[in-house]
Amino acid sequence: MQEMATQVVDVLNGLIWGKVLIWLLVGCGLYFSARLGLIQLRHFGHIFSVLKGSRQSDGAGISSFQALCTSLAARVGTGNIAGVAVAITLGGPGAIFWMWVIALVGMATGFVEATLAQLFKVRDDQGLFRGGPAYYMEKGLNARWMGVLFSVFLIIAFGFVFNSVQANTISGAMQGAFNVPVWASGLGIVLMTALIIFGGLRAIARFSELAVPFMAGAYLIVAITVILMNLGEIPSVLALIVKSAFGLHEAAAGALGAAIMNGFKRGLFSNEAGMGSAPNAAASATPYPPHPVSQGYVQMAGVFIDTMLICTASAAIILLAKVPAGDAQGIMLVQQALTSEVGGWGKYFLAVMILFFAFTSIVANYFYAENCLVFLEHNHPAGLLVFRLAVLGMVMFGALASLPFVWSLADVSMGLMAITNLVAILLLSNLALKLARDYNMQRQAGKLPTFDASHYPEVQAKLEPGIWDNR
Repeated sequence: MQEMATQVVDVLNGLIWGKVLIWLLVGCGLYFSARLGLIQLRHFGHIFSVLKGSRQSDGAGISSFQALCTSLAARVGTGNIAGVAVAITLGGPGAIFWMWVIALVGMATGFVEATLAQLFKVRDDQGLFRGGPAYYMEKGLNARWMGVLFSVFLIIAFGFVFNSVQANTISGAMQGAFNVPVWASGLGIVLMTALIIFGGLRAIARFSELAVPFMAGAYLIVAITVILMNLGEIPSVLALIVKSAFGLHEAAAGALGAAIMNGFKRGLFSNEAGMGSAPNAAASATPYPPHPVSQGYVQMAGVFIDTMLICTASAAIILLAKVPAGDAQGIMLVQQALTSEVGGWGKYFLAVMILFFAFTSIVANYFYAENCLVFLEHNHPAGLLVFRLAVLGMVMFGALASLPFVWSLADVSMGLMAITNLVAILLLSNLALKLARDYNMQRQAGKLPTFDASHYPEVQAKLEPGIWDNR
């Protein structure tokens, strides 16, 4: 029976990810890039201008910088290390080029979904901002049923299963590097997770604001060190990536399809643009400038940092080290490459990075799931308590056990979640484009872009009273 169920899930995964979702994500990214006039390139400098004011907040929302760090906490996980190694192993160095391409395209999708999440956000029972795909489906499309479906898919994938996967990665890394028993790692992860998630949204935001810059910065510093040690090799490595991307390198001849597919897959899995996860964090921010579009720019930065910086750092470590081909793949490949460049301490450094990358993902994944639970239960205290305990139980289970079937089931759930979100943002795309035009017309006129709901009579009645009034 289990074998049959596994086969069914594998077929669904192949259909969703191989035939539907990957091309839907690419298509949406190209569509939004075209309609927004390549906003991710034309306004790249403005992204950093918005980030300068991103630490401002008020009593109802976290700062835009905290929202960015929370979304990065979920985005930046073991996929940024192991996923890149898998892409290179299966698709060759050229996969990195296509990973860059899909990140640039995905920035436009991230812009649209974050902007819509900001526009349709609400206040919860504690007066804090909540929002995301479920909310813009209910308010923007008058389709609560769609928001319910999305929420259920996200809670299964991000709330439970992916958190057990991250815990499994941590316990394995701690056992391999420091001989820590998996039960001890599991207990430690559960206790640390409980301390943060029982503190609520602001505790999660404060933790992300501190942890994400530290872990990303430390990893990038080591990668830059490896690059500087091999500075003369950079031109040849870049040439290898480009030639392999188009099947021009002898080692990659006939592998063009594998390079494109693996680059697209790993890039999309890593930066999550269009998946509907990051908008849950984006909606919780008090944006500055006070306009939904400013959060769209901030979240474009998240896609860029995740793929163009952190994934590229992993690729640099692997390709510059020139580790002999063997059985190593995934984390082990990166570990061998880093150790060959910086010495034995690289093994322990990577284990600590995996701990940070995976643990921050657990915390941010929980927040996404809690946000959807609030949408379903309207912040019922008993429901939140039970949910938090269930998440902690799955974290402990994941640290102790490996259950590939459950992970595959979560992939199906995440795929359905992403498809639901992409349909919604396509239907709401004209509104997102109107918002972008309004923001940039004000900016070109020398004004601080400020949202005025009265300019949008088609949606004014759908907006939460008091949030966008008299901004």
